[in-house]
Amino acid sequence: MNNRRDLLKALTLLPLAACARTVDPDVVQELPKSGPVPAGWQPEGKELNLQKVKIKKVKAIATAPYGIELIVVKVETDQPGLHGVGCATFRQRAHAVVSAINDYLDDFCRDKDVSNIEDIWQTAYVSSYWRNGPVLNNALSGLNQALWDIKGKMAGMPVYQLLGGKTRFAVDTYTHASGPTPEAVMENVAKYKEEGFRHIRIQLGGYGSTHLSVIPDYKEHGFGHPDDNTLDAQAYKRGVVEMFRLARKKFGDEIEFLHDVHERIEPMDAIDLIKKLEE
Repeated sequence: MNNRRDLLKALTLLPLAACARTVDPDVVQELPKSGPVPAGWQPEGKELNLQKVKIKKVKAIATAPYGIELIVVKVETDQPGLHGVGCATFRQRAHAVVSAINDYLDDFCRDKDVSNIEDIWQTAYVSSYWRNGPVLNNALSGLNQALWDIKGKMAGMPVYQLLGGKTRFAVDTYTHASGPTPEAVMENVAKYKEEGFRHIRIQLGGYGSTHLSVIPDYKEHGFGHPDDNTLDAQAYKRGVVEMFRLARKKFGDEIEFLHDVHERIEPMDAIDLIKKLEE
């Protein structure tokens, strides 16, 4: 048995021995047993030790460009100038996400190793009894993106390269064309078509086309609030079908049209709408 083990060891070392004989010993340099690891990002005036980068602060940055509530997560490290950012936007509960980041994730992440992205995500996720809600998930999403941002900077390459590289050279994008009437929507479609868009989302007014609804009975009897919107599913379906009919008549099949029902109607009404659009 010992002879067999010795033989296997010898066979394993043969390639290394061959390499050692063919390499000029003056060229060979021993790797340091410890110390900084070369990185893409370097702090000014000193080397960065990848094994010792710690999280020093996690904070939320609340912004509202064009009135749209956006939450940015910023992760700061103990290396001056090295930080990462991510998106944690949940517009309908923006302040709750800010609290989840500043009041919980900040303390939870302090002094943790920025390299352990998966461990931080898992332990943060299971650290609360109730999980998987939109507030915590958005906060964790922003934190996760910020940590990957840091890893990309430390590696000196875009994050998509760390994840396996590109799978395509380019992708088509779409834009939104809306208006109170099908004719107004077509004007916007023509404008975006001239700009080069091949995929255009068309919406008749806001989600659910509530402007097509008649005054509901409850309002005529004094109930509700002045700014309440009421959805008439049948009026909405008729409006969408007419909008698509006009779009295909005017632009043919050269544009891919999209539409967002946005959960505004019941499943049976959605199926009925799809069937009508197929006609």
